[in-house]
Amino acid sequence: MSEKPIEEMSFEEAMRELEQVVGHLEKGDVELEESIRLYERGAQLKERCAATLKAAEEKVAKITTGADGRPTGTEPLDP
Repeated sequence: MSEKPIEEMSFEEAMRELEQVVGHLEKGDVELEESIRLYERGAQLKERCAATLKAAEEKVAKITTGADGRPTGTEPLDP
């Protein structure tokens, strides 16, 4: 697993590491202290991924249409 600071990770890096953390925890072959450390790292990685997804969702725009059904522009998905 990476020792890279989570705030510097891309979404993809954070997801890959989160998958690794979950895999280690699911195996159940790590000692308690290591399990706690992995769980805490996983929680931070999950928060990073969730924040990145939320930021992406806020950038998504829906297309607006006029009375004739033709596109007139865009507006934020959730104004």
